[in-house]
Amino acid sequence: MKKEHECIIIGGGAAGMMAAITLAGYGIETCILEHTSRIGTKILQTGNGKCNFTNLNMDETMYQNKDTKWVMDVINRFNVDAVLDFFKGIGIYHKEKNGYVYPLSMTASSLQNALRLELENKKVSIHTNVIIKNVVKLSADMKDKFLIECEGVDYIADTVVFATGSKAAPKTGSDGSGYELIKKLGIKVIKPLPALVQLIGDEKELYRIAAGVRSQGKIEIYIDGIKISEDTGEIQYTDYGISGIPVFQISRYAVKALYEKKDVHVCIDMLPDIDDKEMEYILSYMVKQEGYKTVEQFFEGIVNKKLVTMVSRKCNIDAASRVSELKISKLQKLLENMKHFNVHIVDNKGFENGQICQGGVDLKAVSSSDMQSLRVAGVFFAGEVLDVDGRCGGYNLQWAWSSGKAAADGVRHYIKERCR
Repeated sequence: MKKEHECIIIGGGAAGMMAAITLAGYGIETCILEHTSRIGTKILQTGNGKCNFTNLNMDETMYQNKDTKWVMDVINRFNVDAVLDFFKGIGIYHKEKNGYVYPLSMTASSLQNALRLELENKKVSIHTNVIIKNVVKLSADMKDKFLIECEGVDYIADTVVFATGSKAAPKTGSDGSGYELIKKLGIKVIKPLPALVQLIGDEKELYRIAAGVRSQGKIEIYIDGIKISEDTGEIQYTDYGISGIPVFQISRYAVKALYEKKDVHVCIDMLPDIDDKEMEYILSYMVKQEGYKTVEQFFEGIVNKKLVTMVSRKCNIDAASRVSELKISKLQKLLENMKHFNVHIVDNKGFENGQICQGGVDLKAVSSSDMQSLRVAGVFFAGEVLDVDGRCGGYNLQWAWSSGKAAADGVRHYIKERCR
């Protein structure tokens, strides 16, 4: 038995739901095929469950692809204001903090439910637990339709939108299975790698000393000795290495460099608000005024005690030593390491912990004007399945909304042209 639809959307995540709602609004008969038991699962994880669903500070620097102009061409057609208007129209009012936009309820489930209810309202067919084996374009005498071969039942469609997500966070359904279906159609997929992910260092015994500490800092990444990027914010120290938003922001460079067998180091400034001149004053003050204190006691008012202990261990200094007993060169080394704490990166925490991926469907194989494959007419793409990765802060969900809307517009135009 084969079920026929004007458009089948493979994947019921953020991009797939946006595409389906838009298409249904155009009067195009649409069906979502989702291989998990529930649509929109990954949305529940965004913003630590609060759902940071877009950002007011939107420009091409927030996306880390080679062709950011391509990305922004799509985003600007359904921009932040349009997204906010859309969600207000389905009952999601918003609040903003430093540009980060959240539902007024501050719960991701409210946004997920609003999308689900809108799909029901627009009578979009949703089939869950669907295992797709193949997507085939039929011959011209079959009107160039598509056969979606599944376990148990097959589907026929005029158009197909791949909104299958990436390989990041596979427990939510993003297991990379969509890439294989796409490659069978002869469409190029750039090898996916984790992005927005924690980084693993090579001195785990040392890192365990400060495990659990969260502290403001500046982080710089060096690849083969060349500085590539930097970020500032709350860094999380773990028993394996480092985490936190600043780490996520620079992680794509580390992951890709390690894949290419390059040397990766990060340099952490634990005292980003203290410049070199202030450092000299601190050093002289330590010796003259507070020499009776231990190293740990003196720095406790400046930086977390566990960080002092970790840095002291790295410098082969006993944190229980009195400042007055240490040579000036030892103190200089200690302060230098607080300002330039080096972590040799050897790995990352993988797809299981990554929020998104870098890599995916090559943008050169897709038209930014309608999100359609340049190789296979009638095939469209939306969301993380494409080689687009944004920074933390709502940028990847903005991409989902914008690309989902653009793919729907592309399908509408394609169907209209075929009916002429």
